[in-house]
Amino acid sequence: MSSHHANPRALLNAATRNLIERVHRAGRPPMAAMTPGQAREFYDIGSPMLDLQPAPQVDRVEDMTLPARDGHAMPARLYAPRSNAALPVLLYIHGGGFTVGSLTTHDVLCRQLSRHGHCAVVSLDYRLAPEHRFPTAVHDCWDALNWLHQHGHMLGLDTTRLAVGGDSAGGTLAAVCTLMARDAGLPLRLQLLFYPGCIARQDTASHHTYADGFMLDKATVDWFFDNYIDQAERDDWRFAPMNAPDHASLAPAWIGLAECDPLVDEGVHYADTLRMAGVSVDLEIYRGVVHGFITMGRAIPDALKAHADAGRALKHAFES
Repeated sequence: MSSHHANPRALLNAATRNLIERVHRAGRPPMAAMTPGQAREFYDIGSPMLDLQPAPQVDRVEDMTLPARDGHAMPARLYAPRSNAALPVLLYIHGGGFTVGSLTTHDVLCRQLSRHGHCAVVSLDYRLAPEHRFPTAVHDCWDALNWLHQHGHMLGLDTTRLAVGGDSAGGTLAAVCTLMARDAGLPLRLQLLFYPGCIARQDTASHHTYADGFMLDKATVDWFFDNYIDQAERDDWRFAPMNAPDHASLAPAWIGLAECDPLVDEGVHYADTLRMAGVSVDLEIYRGVVHGFITMGRAIPDALKAHADAGRALKHAFES
């Protein structure tokens, strides 16, 4: 692990270093200095500027809503290639610290996963903090997964081949849904996790090494989590999937991490925990890149490799 490197900035690849310098020069205010509403707007506008343009073509893109347990209609978007047969489906849960992120910010990624995975992708707009604190996001994602399992055939989907995935906070929620699916006897083909948050307290070596100047600063992480959850609840495994009492019999995992990311150590640790419990794990660490890189395909070309790798893992999981 490179998290104890004397000069961590030296690990950044050229494209990533260039992006960080541009962001620094732009002098944008940190999210923690904004209201959640301002931060969401900022992310919705700024995020697509770093991503692939124009967005990759997908045959079928449909907006819809999925019902949550309290009657709330969750916006969602279905992406699918043309197909005569019912398609397997990935429920995709976007990142953004439980506070920001939307169907817009992860549109390109979901298109890429659909294309590379030859599958349908349903992107979910779960409710965000601080308006909706823990465990609302967990309930929303679990309700969406259950709905797809029970009713996905109405959309022409093969619900016997179902996967869940997400990045960052969405990766946390995907890992949690995988644990819940096992306990509920709901079969999943894959858990697809991009740099997920896995632990209750952000105290690993990488959280110290990459605390400042690597796109996701400590102040932002603290702001996200304070928006979402009370300190007293942080040991709950639905926030920290590492704390689940048992990781046996979970769906196979594909885990993609960024080397220069505060979350890299907990991602590696989670991969090890799953392996020790007998779960099949495919772990990829993308060198020289930072947290969030998979939605920065225009700025950081490594994102395209990660999209293809994740798509291949989906394809393989759905075919086996």
